[in-house]
Amino acid sequence: MTQKPTVDRQREHQANERTFLAWLRTSIALIGFGFAIARFGLFLQQLQITLTQQSARVHPFLNSSNLGLSLVILGIATILIAGWHYNQVFWQIERGDYRPSRWLVWVMTIAVAVLGSLSIPLVLWRNFNTPVPPHNSDRPNLTKPIE
Repeated sequence: MTQKPTVDRQREHQANERTFLAWLRTSIALIGFGFAIARFGLFLQQLQITLTQQSARVHPFLNSSNLGLSLVILGIATILIAGWHYNQVFWQIERGDYRPSRWLVWVMTIAVAVLGSLSIPLVLWRNFNTPVPPHNSDRPNLTKPIE
């Protein structure tokens, strides 16, 4: 059996590390988006209460908190799987029997597509379920100049 040159192995390991770092950036982005979506949903609920003095109806399953939490969990799972995959590829390079696998790419594609699809109803329902604030004569008219 012929030994691979050291430069080729070094390049393969560096490519493996770059791939891992790309998955790491993806997981950080998923966690960040999940946190932002969950917090923005809370902001919108508080804004609705402030403007209308009514609490917003929140769907028990399809809401921004659950979507945000799902993205954070997906981000954590992504980095764990990426670390495992990095280690597998590392040892395959060392043994000289690397076999590329596309399963991780397909799993991530499906997971992000499903979670992304769940955000569509959140955007559409928010526009249709926002109640019109009642006109209250006791409240000051903020559009009229103060005399």
